[in-house]
Amino acid sequence: MSTTATPAEIENHPLRAVVEATFADRARLADASVKQTVEDTLALLDQGAIRVASPPPEGSADDVDWTVHAWVKQAILLYFAIRGMETHEVGPFEFYDKIPLKHGLAAAGVRVVPPGTVRYGAFLERTAIVMPGYVNIGAYVGAGSMVDTWATVGSCAQVGKDVHLAGGVGIGGVLEPPGARPVIIEDGVFVGSRAVVVEGVRVGKGAVIGAGVVLTASTLILDVRGSAPVERRGSVPARAVVIPGIRPRKFPAGEYGVPCALIVGERSASTDKKVSLNAALRDFDVPV
Repeated sequence: MSTTATPAEIENHPLRAVVEATFADRARLADASVKQTVEDTLALLDQGAIRVASPPPEGSADDVDWTVHAWVKQAILLYFAIRGMETHEVGPFEFYDKIPLKHGLAAAGVRVVPPGTVRYGAFLERTAIVMPGYVNIGAYVGAGSMVDTWATVGSCAQVGKDVHLAGGVGIGGVLEPPGARPVIIEDGVFVGSRAVVVEGVRVGKGAVIGAGVVLTASTLILDVRGSAPVERRGSVPARAVVIPGIRPRKFPAGEYGVPCALIVGERSASTDKKVSLNAALRDFDVPV
């Protein structure tokens, strides 16, 4: 199993300068050695030796953000530029694409159930499971996590350990601009069926996202646990229990309900994950 480099090691990686210079001047791709640098970067990404974004040090405050490695995203975009369309045959299935599928799953200790798909350049830690879902290039899925049936993990999304993405969950991809934060689902999160998390939203450790919740960068997230609502956007705090909500808003044609997300409770950190999840579903009526 590959060991992922530290944020500082990724930021100071010897391949970075060539990738950045080539991203600024794509004519450099005519040089075979430059193309090889792009290939080498994607190989490291596929092996989990580097990643698109790195979590803050263990024990950091919740407001300490992840480190986005823009040059790694640039390498992915350059990889698309140097790849030609090819036919890939997998048993009775035929694909026609630029990017091959990930190989070596058994050796990596990763379970992928047909017709689950993991693209080259994504990394899954040992014991991760992909049901008939999809994991795109640049994504990272932690140990013990499950990508359930028809759930998707978009390009560059970062999914932590022991996460459950329930059936039909949509985790969006954020490949451009390279410096933008990808969608981040931290350790121990449960995302309910048909929920959608996109546009670089960060879901903190141990949170429970109820079925049908939609979280975008502009989605109003209302914390209604206190005597007055507290507004936030772009992130869900650790252990929060979130359900879909509606807030009234006036338009020229009248007043209508606009979707939002409601933080209605907190998942206990002192109990076992499964017990805590059941308690959250029972106490706060979170549909899954």
